[in-house]
Amino acid sequence: MSVVVASGLAARYEQRTVWSGADFRIARGSFTAVLGPNGAGKSTLFKLLLGQLAPAAGDLQVFGAHPHAGDPRIGYIPQSSSFDADFSIRGRDFVGLGIDGHRWGIPLGSGSVRQRVVDDAVGVVDATGYVDRPIGRLSGGEQQRLLLAHALVGQPELLLMDEPLSHLDVRNQGAIVNVIGKVVRERGITVLLIAHDVNPLLPYIDNVLYIANGKTAVGRPSEIITAATLSAIYSAPIDVLTDRMGRVFVTGLDEEVTHPHG
Repeated sequence: MSVVVASGLAARYEQRTVWSGADFRIARGSFTAVLGPNGAGKSTLFKLLLGQLAPAAGDLQVFGAHPHAGDPRIGYIPQSSSFDADFSIRGRDFVGLGIDGHRWGIPLGSGSVRQRVVDDAVGVVDATGYVDRPIGRLSGGEQQRLLLAHALVGQPELLLMDEPLSHLDVRNQGAIVNVIGKVVRERGITVLLIAHDVNPLLPYIDNVLYIANGKTAVGRPSEIITAATLSAIYSAPIDVLTDRMGRVFVTGLDEEVTHPHG
């Protein structure tokens, strides 16, 4: 069953059509990496899915209906989510703020039920050891785990993550992606994750949704991250190289475009 279905979909942002003619389906319980250069319209796709932006053309269905703002079935971790060192709220209390499932708000639910739900989300992301510390004093990787727990505590069916790996080192990137992969497997949540580097994601993702040059392409990584597919998207000759460790590198365009693949 498809959670997201797009047909002839076009996105317009600030009076500019950023991409059009998108036809794709996102299967329930799948893990999809959303890739492409800066400004291609990746975050705009999330605005459409969250019901914050109407399609410029075509049709978009989420859970069999047009998206609407505040859908509790959708969890969202926005871009550049982090906390200052003086942010003193405990990690546990921050996770509990997501108990209503779709916004940061006043904690709801009885004490025992609330505690059990919070403990479950914290356990899933392996953050039990530091959840009672002030969140502002945690490392970037620890904060990302608690942001993920905050999103999971509302028990979403679809999780949107906008560049959660962008400020993490390689070790923490791998650890966070491993946790997300576990969530997909164990809870059957559908995940779309915007990333600048596909390499940490390759062992875990089912599909790639590539957005660039006003076009979109969806399929397995081996189908999308190829010289033929990317050359067609960019209307320019592109080479895709794989090193002996399986890391993917794209060459043939300027640094701005090749950056998303390391």
